[in-house]
Amino acid sequence: MLGEALTALAAAGGTAVVQAAGTDGWAVFRTRVAMLFGGGDGQRERAEAERLDRTAAALETAGPGEAERVRVQQGASWQTRIETLLEGLPEEDRTHVAAELRALVEEQAGRAGQGAGPVSGNTFHGPTAVQVGSGNRQNNHFGSGPGA
Repeated sequence: MLGEALTALAAAGGTAVVQAAGTDGWAVFRTRVAMLFGGGDGQRERAEAERLDRTAAALETAGPGEAERVRVQQGASWQTRIETLLEGLPEEDRTHVAAELRALVEEQAGRAGQGAGPVSGNTFHGPTAVQVGSGNRQNNHFGSGPGA
């Protein structure tokens, strides 16, 4: 059984998989997660990459009414897989894999915090300005008034 810190890390790993799927950084993230699970075995790495692709496809094809349920389900599934991986490793390997996973989770959290992601599902009528991210400043002037 894993300690509290590793269980929390596994949960964060599952969340990171769900957050990374479909983003610009997915290919690199996917490869690194597959390598963690593969442990140097190319065939296992390919199998894990395929499993990650199925996760991304499930998230992408989820309809609006089921998207949250699919995200939760996929995140929990990857948490369980990560817990199983960590439990099955000798202590020295577990420490190494946990450190690699922690780095991946932190990198993904940093990427997720840099922007709010894509804007979708909106309908705009008339002039529109959309801003995502944090620490930005944007001044918009619409119409024929001062500054237009």
